[in-house]
Amino acid sequence: MRPTQIPFFVFICLVLLAGGAAAQDPEDIEGGKDTPYFTRMPNFFIDVTNDREFDSYTFFDGKKEVAVEGKIYQTRYHRKEDSPQTSVLQIRRNYTNAIKAMGAKILFEGQYEEFLDTRAGCVVVTALLSKGGNEAWIEVWPESDDSYFLTVVERQAMKQEVSATDMLGALNTDGYVALDIHFDTGKASIKPDSQPLLDQIVELLTTNPELNLSIEGHTDNVGDPKSNKTLSEARAKSVRDALVKAGIASARLSAAGFGQEKPVADNRTDEGRAKNRRVELVKK
Repeated sequence: MRPTQIPFFVFICLVLLAGGAAAQDPEDIEGGKDTPYFTRMPNFFIDVTNDREFDSYTFFDGKKEVAVEGKIYQTRYHRKEDSPQTSVLQIRRNYTNAIKAMGAKILFEGQYEEFLDTRAGCVVVTALLSKGGNEAWIEVWPESDDSYFLTVVERQAMKQEVSATDMLGALNTDGYVALDIHFDTGKASIKPDSQPLLDQIVELLTTNPELNLSIEGHTDNVGDPKSNKTLSEARAKSVRDALVKAGIASARLSAAGFGQEKPVADNRTDEGRAKNRRVELVKK
């Protein structure tokens, strides 16, 4: 196993570690592929892949949880039947050596009991690769001696893809539009990277003066239902207040929070929970 070419850092690590390069394996799940950062352990195949163009993933940096947003490469590897037995330590040691060889910094290696998902009690490795102002966060998570997850997130801001025209079309067709407005963790303060989206909402309301909206907040099912409902309402009000501050008449806007009551995706997955954490504009 060795580090491979780093696309957005535009350099190549030439240090070879145990195992060598791994080609596409016929046992890999359809569409499964190694990350552009690392090859796999010998005698392992891909049984899960969950790459996303833009999403958020929570790492532990040794002191606190850090939600990193950007392009995500995520793959689970499983040991082939009848191949030599491996160990959690062997998996970790191979990847920590590869991480160090590529010039990345190991931020944490050990058990972190506070994870809210299935990583609780598992030994994970968290690392950070920085070069030229870019960052790639890395996590190696051995589930057992026979399988491990490898996650890499290239930190980047989301590209604004939803326009005022798109929103108006959805409102006229469906009566609502779901938006991915970002807030600070556990708070109602809107993150700066969501300003372009807010600007599009302002444009929508400015160019359509007859349009009135209900701003409705929703959460995933992590945490207390009562607290989630309170948080979702506070976030909806934050969006309303931001629009009023931008010049939209408050009489055209209302705000409500539904917490985890109206999921649109499976809360058992990271991707599903991300979809459920949303703000909807509903035509009145």
